[in-house]
Amino acid sequence: MRILNFYPLRNLASNELFFRSRKGKMENKHNFMETESITKLLIKFSIPAIVGMFVNALYNVVDRIYIGNIKDIGHLGITGIGVVFPVVILIFAFSLLIGIGSAAAVSLKLGMKDREEAEKFLGVAVFLSFIVSVVLMIIIYFNMDKIIYFIGGSNETFIYAKDYLFYINLGVPAAILGLVLNSVIRSDGSPKIAMGTLLVGAITNIVLDPIFIFGFGMGVKGAAIATIISQYVSMLWTIYYFTSNKSKIKLVKKDIKFNLYKAKEICLLGSSAFAIQLGFSLVTYILNTVLKKYGGDTSIGAMAIVQSFMTFMAMPIFGINQGIQPILGYNYGAEKYKRVKEALYKGIFAATIICIIGYTSVRLFSDTLIKIFTTKPELQEITKYGLKAYTMVFPIVGFQIVSSIYFQAVGKPRMSFFISLSRQIIVMIPCLIILPIFFGLNGIWYAAPTADSIATLITYILVRKEIKKLDKLEEMLELRNI
Repeated sequence: MRILNFYPLRNLASNELFFRSRKGKMENKHNFMETESITKLLIKFSIPAIVGMFVNALYNVVDRIYIGNIKDIGHLGITGIGVVFPVVILIFAFSLLIGIGSAAAVSLKLGMKDREEAEKFLGVAVFLSFIVSVVLMIIIYFNMDKIIYFIGGSNETFIYAKDYLFYINLGVPAAILGLVLNSVIRSDGSPKIAMGTLLVGAITNIVLDPIFIFGFGMGVKGAAIATIISQYVSMLWTIYYFTSNKSKIKLVKKDIKFNLYKAKEICLLGSSAFAIQLGFSLVTYILNTVLKKYGGDTSIGAMAIVQSFMTFMAMPIFGINQGIQPILGYNYGAEKYKRVKEALYKGIFAATIICIIGYTSVRLFSDTLIKIFTTKPELQEITKYGLKAYTMVFPIVGFQIVSSIYFQAVGKPRMSFFISLSRQIIVMIPCLIILPIFFGLNGIWYAAPTADSIATLITYILVRKEIKKLDKLEEMLELRNI
């Protein structure tokens, strides 16, 4: 303190230089987003995100594998989880609403070299996560029985559904805040750390599942407890990241507050991802209802296994989405329109390859894969048929999903919202209601490929128009620079 008093001017000058230097360094750390090759950036950001999303999918998939193999009641347990799956998706939807929205906002601000605004968006995202978590927990807790019966529960499956939902509800804050912060970690330019965060949580879940389910004899309850413990582990790690020297933008206490403008911006940018998951939740509810009518509890159990496969196959595509989003957002904000187009094309190509691999795997190895979840022959047979029907046009799904994230990343949430709705709600729900009337249970299985085909055609038309707009912006930029 005495030294500071002896040399006030020198210290003021050195402090100013320090902060200028720090700001410059922070900005330079993000410059690689507009200079490094798109292919390298996609690999750098998408592969960790794909691994992370795979890992995230393991939460539900591993739970279902272990529960499906519980002696005597495994098929009822897996059906019980299938019943409450719409609620799980709803929780995930709010995670994506805030997470993808804040990540997109942060990427755009970093592209504009405005680190302070990026940090403020992070603080608002944390505040929104807390408020949404509390509201969801209260609603679920006081309406649990009603919710379970409303979304397709029966007297046989009610106890298993309630056991799972009760404990999952306790993990809502960790599930939402953990995934929100993890999304922003990628926008901060640290995809490997984002992957590691999810990996730590998934490994914790995989290790604890057999201990709680079989070791402590807790069954379905044990699976849920293992899940929420792992979610809290992941959440704590993400908080640590943004308060440590590892992060380029910081989570500051004064920024954790409500701001109407920023909250609206986050929700608008995240609305498409939210719509996808909300639509998925609504579709799952309708699925449970029509499956109960046309096929009973066994069909609901089969759909639970099919959705596990669909989730697992779709996760790499969502991983590409998460990897490509900061690249698209940053370069669009920096007016690098040629790089934006290149990133979009390469993202679509990668997603399509993944979809083809998933489609082929289902055709070749469905028998072996289904046996991992259940040993009951009747359930195996229905699941096999349903899985092949559900994935009939899966190779084209990647294009539709990646196109949706493009509009979101460049600050056009309404278009992204519409594209998301076209697949999950506008087309899918009428198919689920109408097709079973004429084709019974088969109509339910073939509703998804019908909806995917129509929605992809709509998306193709909209993307073509957007590419033409990017070409015009590129031309205007070239004229401006002459």
